[in-house]
Amino acid sequence: MPADEVFIGSIDQGTTSTRFFIYDSAARPVGSHQTEFTQFYPQSGWVEHDAMEILESVRLCIAKAVDKATAAGHNVDSGLKAIGLTNQRETTVIWSKSSGCPLYNAIVWMDARTSSLCRKLEKELPGGKTHFLETCGLPISTYFSALKVLWLLDNVDAVKEAVKKGDALFGTIDTWLIWNLTGGKENGLHVTDVSNASRTMLMNLKTLDWDETILDTLGIPAEILPKIVSNAEIIGNISKGWPIPGIPIAGCLGDQHAAMVGQACRKGGAKSTYGTGAFILLNTGEEIVKSNHGLLSTLAYKLGPKAPTNYALEGSIAIAGAAVQWLRDSLGIIKSASEIEELASQVDSCGGVYFVPAFNGLFAPWWRDDARGVLVGITRFTNKSHIARAVLESMCFQVKDVLDSMHKDVGDKGEAKNKKGEFVLRVDGGATVNNLLMQIQADLLGTPVARPADTETTARGAAYAAGLAIGIWTEKDIFSSGEEMDKPTIFRPAVDQEVRKKKVDSWCKAVSRTLDLADLSL
Repeated sequence: MPADEVFIGSIDQGTTSTRFFIYDSAARPVGSHQTEFTQFYPQSGWVEHDAMEILESVRLCIAKAVDKATAAGHNVDSGLKAIGLTNQRETTVIWSKSSGCPLYNAIVWMDARTSSLCRKLEKELPGGKTHFLETCGLPISTYFSALKVLWLLDNVDAVKEAVKKGDALFGTIDTWLIWNLTGGKENGLHVTDVSNASRTMLMNLKTLDWDETILDTLGIPAEILPKIVSNAEIIGNISKGWPIPGIPIAGCLGDQHAAMVGQACRKGGAKSTYGTGAFILLNTGEEIVKSNHGLLSTLAYKLGPKAPTNYALEGSIAIAGAAVQWLRDSLGIIKSASEIEELASQVDSCGGVYFVPAFNGLFAPWWRDDARGVLVGITRFTNKSHIARAVLESMCFQVKDVLDSMHKDVGDKGEAKNKKGEFVLRVDGGATVNNLLMQIQADLLGTPVARPADTETTARGAAYAAGLAIGIWTEKDIFSSGEEMDKPTIFRPAVDQEVRKKKVDSWCKAVSRTLDLADLSL
C-alpha cells in the first residue's frame, strides 16, 4: 500500500448513531466523530427515525472528523480521495424528488407494524411465507423493505399522491444519503448497491436487478426504485454545500456486508456483528445456498461492476445490544451499557434464569413475529446480577442458534478452518469490548472467537470498498491484511460439552415459552 498522505473517508450510518471515519493509506483511523439521533416509538412494535435528522448527523460527523484529523496534523483537505458508505439495512424512506423532503418518517428495520400485512400475503399467495424465496432468498417478513413500502402506499396519503404524480422516490438509508450528498433535488443520484437491494425482498439474487414478477405481485411501481450498482465503483461526487465537496463516493455496502469485507471473510469465513441486533453471515462464495434451517440467502459483496458476486447465508437477530439498552433505559438496572460486564461478573452463572429478548418477535432461525420477550426461572434467589448475566447469555445463545443452522446447511466443507482445524467465529461491533460476553460466546459455541484489535470493521469495510474502486488498494491488500485480523484476541471455550448441552436445552425451553404471546391483553 502507498505510504504517502492519502485518505479514505467512511460514513457508518447505524441504527442509533452516525459516525464518520478517516483512514490513511494503511487503513489506520486518523480521525472520527460520532453522534446519536432519535428513535421514535409511536406505538407498540413501531420504530421510526427522522430521515432529515439522520442527514444532518452525517453532515456534522463529516465536519467534526475532518477537523479532528486536521488538528492532529493530517492534510485531509488535499489528501482525501474518496469516501465509502455503510448503513443500517432495510430501513425505508419515501420522499418527494421535487421538494427533497421525506413524506413520512423512516420506518426502521426492526419495526413490526406490517405483521398483519405479512399474514394477509401468506394466505393469498400460493407459496405462503416462502412465495418469493426462490427469487430473492427471503421469506415474507416484517423485516424487509418491501413490506414497509406497501404499508406506506396503503396508509400515507402524501405517499399515494406523490406516486400518482411521479414525484416519489424510494430508498433505504444508503439511497437517501447518496441522493442528498450528490445534489438532492438538484439532480441527485438515485442509486442503491447490490447488498442493500438484496434486503428489500424485491431484487432477483441471480440477475442482481429488480424482479418484475415480485413488483407486479406486490403492486410496487418500478419507477420509484433506485438503480442498482456494485459495492466498489465511483457512484458520483459530493455536491457543494457539504463539508467535502467534489470528493467521489466510491463504495457502498449494507452494514453487515461491509463488516464481511472489513473482516476479510472469504468463502467459508463467518463473522458476527454485535450492535443493536446481531448479524451472522457465512460467505458461500459464488454459490447461492438455500437454507433448510431458517436462514436467509443473500449477497455477501460484489467488489466492482465486473467482479464476481459472493453470496452468503445470514442469520439476523433483532435484539442484542438493544437488550442492554433496555436494562439501562427502561429498567434502570445499570446506568451505562459498560456497567453490565461488572454486574454480570458478580455471579458465576445466571442462577437458572433465562432471558429471551423477543421484544418484536424472533428473527432467525425461528421467524416468529408472534413471540414476545420472557424472563423465566426466577426464584427468590434471583438478583440483578443474574438478570444481567442472562441478558448477555441471550445474545450468545441466539448467535449459537444461527451458527448451528449454518453448519446444518453447509456442513464441514462449507466452513473455513484454521491451521488447527478449528472453525473460528470473527466478531466485531461495540458490544465485543465486553470480555465476559466474548468468553460466554466461546463457551456456548465450543469453538474459538476472534476479536480484532480494531473492532470498527463495518466502517473499515466501506473504506476498503472505496479505496479499491479508485486503486488505493487491491483485493489482495484487503484480504491478506485481514487474515491475521490485526493480532486478534482469541477467546477459547472453557466449559465441557455436558454443561454446554444442558444450558442449550434450557435455552430452547425458554424460547418455546415466548411463542404465541403477541395478542396478550393490555
